[in-house]
Amino acid sequence: MIRILLADDQRLVRAGIRGILDDEDDLHVVAEAADGRAALAACRELLPDVVLMDIRMPGTDGLEAARRIAADERLADVKVVMLTTFDLDEYVYGALRSGATGFLLKDTEPAELLHAVRVAARGDALISPSVTRRLIAEFAERPERSRTPDRRLDVLTGREREVMRLIAAGRTNGEIAAQLVVSPLTAKTHVSRIMAKLGARDRSQVVVMAYEYGLVVPGAPAD
Repeated sequence: MIRILLADDQRLVRAGIRGILDDEDDLHVVAEAADGRAALAACRELLPDVVLMDIRMPGTDGLEAARRIAADERLADVKVVMLTTFDLDEYVYGALRSGATGFLLKDTEPAELLHAVRVAARGDALISPSVTRRLIAEFAERPERSRTPDRRLDVLTGREREVMRLIAAGRTNGEIAAQLVVSPLTAKTHVSRIMAKLGARDRSQVVVMAYEYGLVVPGAPAD
């Protein structure tokens, strides 16, 4: 059973999302919160698997709450998916860097929302395509970096760097396995080792590191 916390300042929005989630046998909403502070308190008390967090809330907003969740070692297993009505939100990059597992737009179809919750619970990143474009544009607009990858990537093997490039391109474990002609278990092991070596909380942070550390250049093909 995947335990979910809903954080949104609009009661009607919470009710609509809850209705979608509670119809599923493997999903259960354990609590609701109307602002980031209440969401953080509920996380510490209930330890949900996934938090669906609105970005813009009064008081402590969703971004600050996500940062605090990511910084709390007791909440290391809690995955945060940000919900927004803005596909060009200027805080996308900062929130991903701070530990949000993914972003979804509020006009996402119910089936996509359910898929996102399950993907997040597994520890995989889930980002709306339009938000992914915004993230890549953020890096593309920055001053040109050295084409030599950061020395912090020296801990990775050649195959792990290859896998990291594919993660940054949005490939799932199954797609990585197919492209590299390895088993899905081997692909998953590579991903886990990359996260452990780089100290990444989840795949979203691996994506950010791939760009930050110069492994991937915006606009260049992943393979």
